[in-house]
Amino acid sequence: MVSQKVVIKNPTGLHLRPAGTLCKEAMQFKSLITFTFRESTANAKSVLSVLGACVKCGDEIEIFCDGADEKEALAAVVKAIEDGLGE
Repeated sequence: MVSQKVVIKNPTGLHLRPAGTLCKEAMQFKSLITFTFRESTANAKSVLSVLGACVKCGDEIEIFCDGADEKEALAAVVKAIEDGLGE
């Protein structure tokens, strides 16, 4: 299992469009991809789970990847978030 903390840069946080982009990125990998925010854990492959975390701009989340392609998955998801998830 690998993990990394990342700060959300999107001005509106993880609302529907960036949450969908994050899920699409995560679904390309076999690994289990989750993130923690405050006391909750969200499945990065589920739009409803991502939206339910209520992550806002400037919030720090920790991404966890566990599986065969965990390192590639972590690098890709972190890069997508740092690039603004298409916004």
